Amino acid sequence: MAIKTRSYCIDGKRVMTIDEFKRWLKKFDEDKDGKISRDELADAVRASGGWFARRKSKYGIRSVDDNGNGLVDDNEIKNLADFAEKHLNVRILHL
Repeated sequence: MAIKTRSYCIDGKRVMTIDEFKRWLKKFDEDKDGKISRDELADAVRASGGWFARRKSKYGIRSVDDNGNGLVDDNEIKNLADFAEKHLNVRILHL
């Protein structure tokens, strides 16, 4: 099942709402635990056309993981959305 997003901007960034971003991330949650691991985030980086997926995912988890458990959960999604805007060629619409 493909997740459809709104569009792409002139700068090539994929534009989506926070809910669309959550649904997009959910397809990378391989173990279906509701949390995004470093490996799952690396898969998302690769899927978005990003380079250095392992490095970016390690940095991403470290920078958004408030509770230090090594995973991104629902409470940290906003932080991950901010990270994605800076590093994953995504623009999040905050409606």
